[in-house]
Amino acid sequence: MATPSVSPAPSLQLKRTFKAARQRVFQAWTEPEQMKHWSAPTDEYEINAEIDLRVGGSYRIQMKHVSGRVSVAYGEYREVQPPEKLVYTWAWEDGSVTGTLVTVEFRDLGEETEVLLTHERFVDAEWRDKHNQGWSGCLVRLEKYLAG
Repeated sequence: MATPSVSPAPSLQLKRTFKAARQRVFQAWTEPEQMKHWSAPTDEYEINAEIDLRVGGSYRIQMKHVSGRVSVAYGEYREVQPPEKLVYTWAWEDGSVTGTLVTVEFRDLGEETEVLLTHERFVDAEWRDKHNQGWSGCLVRLEKYLAG
């Protein structure tokens, strides 16, 4: 009798280097006033962020598109190690994605910071690919924000 194999849930991993000190990048990732400048995939969004940055604390990011469509991501912080690492759950308020996990590592390279983002536990490759596109857009915007 054959043993059934279980495929791991799809995940994605992105790595970017920013020309900014690690503390600065960490703050951009965790302070609501800074997040509104970059935490949506394009400039076509108005962003509102609420953050309770502690283990067990929650966050909520509302992205209002120029078309009027509103998307809300939310979750709970599982690990908070300033300015080195964040681990938090990620879900969409509309229920399209639940139970995923984001890990963000901030690696000090002196005057630069390498960010390694891992988003895992997607139900399928389609949702992973959509989030890959979204996160990629966010990281481009973060780079522009940090340079400004």
